[in-house]
Amino acid sequence: MGIRMIDKLIQKIERTGAPIVVGLDPMLKYIPEHLQKKAFAEYGETLQGAAEAVWAFNKEIIDNLYDLIPAVKPQIAMYEQFGIEGLLVFKRTVEYCKEKGLIVIGDVKRGDIGSTSEAYAVGHLGGVQVGGQFCRGFDEDFVTVNPYLGSDGVKPFIKVCQEEKKGIFVLVKTSNPSSGEFQDRMVREGITAAAEREGAGGIASADRPLYEIVGEKVAEWGADCMGSAYSNIGAVVGATYPEQGKILRKLMPKAFILVPGYGAQGGKGADLVHFFNEDGLGAIVNSSRGIIAAYKQEEYAGYGAEHFAEASRAAVIAMKEDIAEALKQR
Repeated sequence: MGIRMIDKLIQKIERTGAPIVVGLDPMLKYIPEHLQKKAFAEYGETLQGAAEAVWAFNKEIIDNLYDLIPAVKPQIAMYEQFGIEGLLVFKRTVEYCKEKGLIVIGDVKRGDIGSTSEAYAVGHLGGVQVGGQFCRGFDEDFVTVNPYLGSDGVKPFIKVCQEEKKGIFVLVKTSNPSSGEFQDRMVREGITAAAEREGAGGIASADRPLYEIVGEKVAEWGADCMGSAYSNIGAVVGATYPEQGKILRKLMPKAFILVPGYGAQGGKGADLVHFFNEDGLGAIVNSSRGIIAAYKQEEYAGYGAEHFAEASRAAVIAMKEDIAEALKQR
């Protein structure tokens, strides 16, 4: 039958003791000058030259971190900006991370309807029949999904997850400052739905924030796509909103939560405790530029640009200790 991807992720979290995912979101400004110069000398100041610099940067980061962490999260937009050459490096990065035993969460934030959503799902999680051959596209282990179009946009991903034993993380409450413009809007539910939630004879308030309703849908979708203890259908909830995280943890007890916003966006270990369940599991925390561009921070400046990946390793160790201490104190 094969093991479900959420169970593989949990095993790797337990083995490393690090509920951490490193965002591989390379911008040229993060890439040390010596790597850029080498790539440009060979391929010119072209999209291919930029993509090769990204690959050299990613490879060194991965080589220095793969034994410390369970997963990585490449953000596809950072590769798409370099066109086809960038997408080739995205695919190359996914393959190399898998060779190193890492779980890959493709941060693609896809969401559409019908055949379009099906194509996104098979392109990133499954495969397509080409004549007599079954071919895989990007082949990540998980992807992020935007639920704004409703169940029609999510269910094609769930279908592929069930077939491939892979998973998704659905955007519920994102870490960006303006997320509340829509996600925090109070929604007037029908009285029937509110009363059903409180029990047949109960009367409940019909006004609720949208993110709670989305969270309940994630729990509903996930019930039919379970691993051993957690669902393959997880949620994205930003570290910058710990109070909302506390509410959503209760609404989605079986959903693993992908928590962006640690470090550079202001989240810290103490903000994260409510995202975890009592078993110490249930969440994986993302840090992107706080790790991959650590050498640019004052705390790690002593490593210098030549040893940027060693600075990243030190930043991961510090993050692991920060989260562990926070969980111990709760």
